[in-house]
Amino acid sequence: MPAGIGIAGAGVISTQYLTNLARYPDVEVVAIGDLDTERAATQAAAFGVPSSGSVATVLEDPRVDVVVNLTIPTAHVAVSTAAIRAGRHVWSEKPLGLDRASARALLDEAAALGLQVCCAPDTVLGPGVQATLRAVADGSVGRPLAGLAIMQSGGPDAWHPTPEFFYATGGGPVLDIGPYYLTSLVLALGAVTSVDAGGGRARELRTVLAGPNTGATFPVSVPTTASVLLRHASGASSVCLFSFDSGQRRTGVLEFQCTAATVVAPDPNRFDGVLRTHVAGEVQSAVELSDAGMGRGIGIVDLVRSLADGTTPRANGELAYHVLDIMLAIEESIAAEIPVAVASVPPIVSPLPADWTPLRRR
Repeated sequence: MPAGIGIAGAGVISTQYLTNLARYPDVEVVAIGDLDTERAATQAAAFGVPSSGSVATVLEDPRVDVVVNLTIPTAHVAVSTAAIRAGRHVWSEKPLGLDRASARALLDEAAALGLQVCCAPDTVLGPGVQATLRAVADGSVGRPLAGLAIMQSGGPDAWHPTPEFFYATGGGPVLDIGPYYLTSLVLALGAVTSVDAGGGRARELRTVLAGPNTGATFPVSVPTTASVLLRHASGASSVCLFSFDSGQRRTGVLEFQCTAATVVAPDPNRFDGVLRTHVAGEVQSAVELSDAGMGRGIGIVDLVRSLADGTTPRANGELAYHVLDIMLAIEESIAAEIPVAVASVPPIVSPLPADWTPLRRR
């Protein structure tokens, strides 16, 4: 019997989850809830979900085994905590939380209750990043020495009609976009032990440039450019640039320099792409990777299968906590202009087998 899934939050991202989860036979969406119950009812009708209402409706539904937390970042810990107290496992959108103390308390309480809390991004479980991880791990490219991650844009105020939340606590390029790149770097190179970062804000006020609120201004409370050096416990290091202040748009840069080759990964914000291996300045191989029917929601399938197997899910809460620890350390390093230690240590996560698919029931 498929695991029962309850969706908490019926906003824009829920459409991707609902579309994909309907294709995965290990799971079945049985309820969807939102503060706006009409919006929840609309999504339920569109995707054939049998029950809708408030978030409480989802938590009280006895058919729900896993709550998928798609609420806004400021509500992530509160909703996830309510879910585990209702006896449900959790899949949360990123970030896990906005501070270490509440995120740690959530994971500790879940562990005491024998429940799993997992967290996006599950793009890192897609064919693109997983093929990269297998290439770095199998020894054919030598020992990993360094990682490189770059995401530059002019910021979402150029296209989003209500971009304010991207520039408030929990937003910015570090917490909003960073999880895709930082999770990939940790999975490939291991735990981060320290962060040395510089950066700041290009301006204190931003202007809405699209939609009905064009011309409205709003304050910026987070760093909008971060230049980062990460040191990994493995001895490797990573250099990252995350910016919403760039006149040049450059995204999806994720590379691993190893002793025998450089591995250029597909965009970690996607499930597909081209994996390239460079040797002596030349492209030695280029492998086109399709998404193979995968999309947002495959982390939930991995969670459900791990529960059945008694194993640790790959996108587990401790990994998400470590990435949150890194992101907060980046902001703290920028503010204090000093290196910041990262104390958390995530479990080692092995790559998925090349033939793994959510499209066939286990």
